[in-house]
Amino acid sequence: MSKVEDFLTQEEEQIIVEAIRVAEKETSGEIRVHIEKTTSKVPYDRALEVFNELKMDATELQNGVLFYFAVADKNFVICGDKGINDVVADDFWDSTKDKMAIQFKAGNFKQGIVDGILSAGEQLQKYFPYQEGDINELSNEISKG
Repeated sequence: MSKVEDFLTQEEEQIIVEAIRVAEKETSGEIRVHIEKTTSKVPYDRALEVFNELKMDATELQNGVLFYFAVADKNFVICGDKGINDVVADDFWDSTKDKMAIQFKAGNFKQGIVDGILSAGEQLQKYFPYQEGDINELSNEISKG
């Protein structure tokens, strides 16, 4: 599976977008998913680039979370902004990646992504609960490179 288009079906993408909506419903935090075929860069460095390209570094409370996937490389990164990174447990992103990887190894890519999104959403809701007047600052749609 090397093509971005073959990674998830349209239906699976819509389920992921809905998971983002649900995860963001009770928080001011922002979650995005970005999928691309490959990267010639260190995956974490590329994820940071995408994080900035998607304007995730511009959220008011620095509470954006990016799930970045380089499909052909079989690499993925979870990238949180300073606000969320400062409050979650030190091993939170690694343990979330481990849970996602279990699903991925079983071929359940959609479920692994949904599980990661919902886990991040729980932490965002805990530390950045929805306040009156909060707006959805970023699109919930999956971006592709």
